[in-house]
Amino acid sequence: MTARPLLLIGAGGLAREVIAAVRLLPDVWNPVGALDDSTALHGTLIDGVPVLGGLDSLDDHPDAAVVACVANARRPLSRLSLVSRLGLPDERWATVVHPAAVTSGARLGAGTVLLAGVVITTSLEVGRHVVAMPHVLITHDDEVSDGVTFAGRASLGGGVVVGESAYLGQGALVREGVKIGAGAVVGMGAVVLRDVPAGQTWAGVPARPLRGESA
Repeated sequence: MTARPLLLIGAGGLAREVIAAVRLLPDVWNPVGALDDSTALHGTLIDGVPVLGGLDSLDDHPDAAVVACVANARRPLSRLSLVSRLGLPDERWATVVHPAAVTSGARLGAGTVLLAGVVITTSLEVGRHVVAMPHVLITHDDEVSDGVTFAGRASLGGGVVVGESAYLGQGALVREGVKIGAGAVVGMGAVVLRDVPAGQTWAGVPARPLRGESA
């Protein structure tokens, strides 16, 4: 079996995490380069993978699969915005699952990335372009929409609904049955006991809206 060439969009920390994961899957993926619009990065290496140029270079690699390596709590919509900008069909997007992740038969959307130690406990559906950092826990009857980002060790109780492009910070805990709205941000270490409205930022134990945002 010949490994498929893989292009990483973005050359930051998430790209390094994805490179480490795909190098454990040498029969599946061959990371041939990264694309980033920061000209200062062009011609450099990230963990041995060359930054080939900006996103306008994508057409030079028509046979490569692509993965969006963009995640930022300050701009939770950024990954899906990038995906929309590129306008690629789903078959071009790589779904990357670290060999130390447990998926339990879950159906993963195009472009989704699961890193080491991620556990999905039952068969469910995960949206497109979701990123789950190491040791994320997703449990029974959870609903994970497109573009969601889970930082390391974020955990969902059962029946949690996470809206499009929501961002759950490192170590965040969400009680069963809670809804996290689209584009919402849950802070690092937060304990979420009630619904978080779309677009709001909540933090603390128990989690509350940050000053200036209504509950």
